[in-house]
Amino acid sequence: MIKDSAAKKFDVVIVWKLDRFARNRFDSAHYKSVLRKNGVKVVSATEAISEGAEGILLESMLEGMAEYYSAELSEKVVRGLTENALKCKYNGGTLPIGYTVDENQFFQVDPVAAPAILDAFKKYAKGATMQEITDDLNIKGIRTVRGTKISLNTVTRMLQNRRYIGEYQYRDVVVPNGIPAIIPVKLFEQVQERAAANKKAPAKHKAEDEYLLTTKLFCGYCKCLITGESGTSHTMEVHRYYKCRGTRKGGTCKKKTIKKKWIEEVVILLIQKFIFDDEFLDRLADMLIAKLNAESSTLPILRKQLDEIEKGIDNLVNAIQAGILTASTKQRLEQLEAEKSEISVQILKEEIAKPTVTKEDILAYLVKYRKLNMKQLDHRRRLIDSFVNAIYMFDDYLVITFNYKEGTKTITFAEIEEAFGSDLSSLTAPKRGSTKLLSLFYIAFLFFFLYNKTKMGKDD
Repeated sequence: MIKDSAAKKFDVVIVWKLDRFARNRFDSAHYKSVLRKNGVKVVSATEAISEGAEGILLESMLEGMAEYYSAELSEKVVRGLTENALKCKYNGGTLPIGYTVDENQFFQVDPVAAPAILDAFKKYAKGATMQEITDDLNIKGIRTVRGTKISLNTVTRMLQNRRYIGEYQYRDVVVPNGIPAIIPVKLFEQVQERAAANKKAPAKHKAEDEYLLTTKLFCGYCKCLITGESGTSHTMEVHRYYKCRGTRKGGTCKKKTIKKKWIEEVVILLIQKFIFDDEFLDRLADMLIAKLNAESSTLPILRKQLDEIEKGIDNLVNAIQAGILTASTKQRLEQLEAEKSEISVQILKEEIAKPTVTKEDILAYLVKYRKLNMKQLDHRRRLIDSFVNAIYMFDDYLVITFNYKEGTKTITFAEIEEAFGSDLSSLTAPKRGSTKLLSLFYIAFLFFFLYNKTKMGKDD
């Protein structure tokens, strides 16, 4: 679908609910960005979301709540599986060759395959190769639980599997002697020592940092996207930065490159200070509650239909009590009773799918952002994806828009240095005092630094 959108094959993607569009908010934001660049809009059939700035934040919150309920369901499932694990029961997945499961989901030794597994461990400890062991198991007719032949990968995993020494493991639950052992511990350790000695040094892949502001960072001069790049100096040090696309391949834009670490740290620090303002979060929660109540469309319609059906049933019952009873009256009453039952089920499903959200729920959700660990990449990504809409970079100042209707604000690099210290300075800003306002498509959050200055007075 994403690929076809580039070919302009359609204009709109319609989903039943936003939580059906992607597995998590990162995927949702990424693919919506791609679709938006291709001129395609994502529309929810059952969630009325406005086109304005509040709609952006509301959409982000709905996706976040959906991800929260999904994670909560996952936790409940894990809790049940953990209870099984504490009893050393089979929790699903591929059974190791040499084991079966009884009717109570406990592991049992397979009397046919287990001797062959023990023999394979002994042969490897004495110097046999992986290929020799693979061939030997296939000759003996040993097969995987799926009935396929034994492969080199199967043997590799088998020789490393600690279940063969009776160790049961599920997530953080480890129970020694939790299942029947096939391999003696001493033999298992000999096999691990030989495997470690034969193991070649793994290839070292060069890890590239994720550029967190991709699709959000724009050039203030030519309005092109600013994307991540990296380069290696003569000292073999890797430098990562953001560069305007308008400067490439003969482009006329003269925008300077921006150091990756600097701009990402500035944005994160601004958001962090912003969300630690209790007064602001309280106002934001009030706004979202009002928006949720105003945009709740499905339940009010269903409840109105239910009211009309119940009135119709009451009228027919009154008519019957008054002595008016015909075949059509009885048929209509049965029809209304069936419609009432169906509508009631739909209302129940809708209430389960979309629980009532209170102001306390929203505040608790927003306060969770304060607990994010900025040393973790996924936490930094989550903070930026949830709050930042766009950033327009100039050579001596930037304009940032957040998902909140408070107006777009401009901040100079000098103000950033004043707020956070000189240790963030990594660009030489031109000696221009330009702080002009830029009119943008989205209305945005205030910078926390400027927000505080405004709230505390002009003389601050």
